[in-house]
Amino acid sequence: MATSATSPHATGFPAEGRCGYYVEKKKRFCRMLVAAGKRFCGEHAGAAEDFYIQDINAGLKDETEIPEQLVPISSLSEEQLEKLIKKLRKASEGLNSTLKDRIMSHPALQSALNDPKNGDSATKHLKQQASILGNIEKLKLLGPRRCFVEFGAGKGKLSHWVDIALKDAEKVHFILVEKVTTRFKVDGKHRKKNSVFERLQIDIQHLCLNKIPVLREGKLPVVGIGKHLCGVATDLALRCLVETYAASFEERNEEPLAKRIKNDKTEKEIYTLAKEGNEKNVPEKWNPVAGIVIALCCHHRCDWRHYVGKEYFRALGLGAVEFHYFQRMSSWATCGMRKTSLEASNITTKRQDNQNDDSEEHDDGGYRITDDGADNLPGLLSIEEKKKIGHLCKLLIDQGRIQYLQQKGFSPALQYYTDPLVSLENVLLTALPNHSSSPETTA
Repeated sequence: MATSATSPHATGFPAEGRCGYYVEKKKRFCRMLVAAGKRFCGEHAGAAEDFYIQDINAGLKDETEIPEQLVPISSLSEEQLEKLIKKLRKASEGLNSTLKDRIMSHPALQSALNDPKNGDSATKHLKQQASILGNIEKLKLLGPRRCFVEFGAGKGKLSHWVDIALKDAEKVHFILVEKVTTRFKVDGKHRKKNSVFERLQIDIQHLCLNKIPVLREGKLPVVGIGKHLCGVATDLALRCLVETYAASFEERNEEPLAKRIKNDKTEKEIYTLAKEGNEKNVPEKWNPVAGIVIALCCHHRCDWRHYVGKEYFRALGLGAVEFHYFQRMSSWATCGMRKTSLEASNITTKRQDNQNDDSEEHDDGGYRITDDGADNLPGLLSIEEKKKIGHLCKLLIDQGRIQYLQQKGFSPALQYYTDPLVSLENVLLTALPNHSSSPETTA
């Protein structure tokens, strides 16, 4: 937990020229330097905004469940590791470990994909963006009068391509959420009169969407999107959308703008929209969250406190300790994909190529080496066995997210959206409100 300098928990004052954000876990102020005239550093800049509410999406903290210190997996005995794996396999019984392929594309990216100047990394990211965009369209979420919220936006490329695909659709707003300062942003280049881009530098943990003016006043349906939303950020984003934001409308019992437009349309207007193929994109029944399309990533960076699937784990007889080890073991899913010496020699070239695309350093598990790697474990598990266990860990964590969304009135699904040769993190989480044309749910 962290608080701003105005918090009753804060004591004293920050050092001159330093951030005024009080980090309660460390019992001190943030030590980052701030620009002249600024109160907070870049990462904590959102603390000064109206849409900042401390830990609003963090979830309940139960300190009694999480031991202060847990030994790394490499320090477990063979017997302890076997018990964990047995628990994992028992909890995973009945789950469909083979997801359906939903590898798609979209004509909006065709020209960019065919650009001969693309490097290997740029091409891979374009293929992923094209597939995410194709899935957004398949779910009938690509349309006018809505707000796309891109979580972990980075340079904003995913929103950029959504905007290109929408062409001249009216009343489209983009909110790009990123907690750190980002170079080579593309959202500042957009000048279309029918779409507006707004960038928020804030941690998702503290973001209250219904405090943002365009959503509070315009009440546009929200589509939550993200490409490689890292670990815990996925859980924070889901809670931000379906608890913090959607629940606020139920409490206020308000009828938002999109529903009023639907109800007020004349027969002539409906006929015109249908003729143009746009009527299918006007929701039959309004929901503050029209849909969610998030490419998942980095399960080893999940956190029990913020995880939305706690109830699912507890129902299986699992808790914080098992979650801790399962999320660490999830990195085994890519332990057999380490770079060869030749590929490693090309990393410098790839990084240079990445300066002009929207690469994420955590995008490819092959670059990750943790203290829980395949070479540091007790027992005689093969690389293939560890990969299967790693995938089971990912699946179980994601199944908790699926159940959470189902309980919140959504129809969710997991699917492969790109080839593992393009990205090892190739699972897409989608969800629509139950009244919509829903994707197939996961077993």
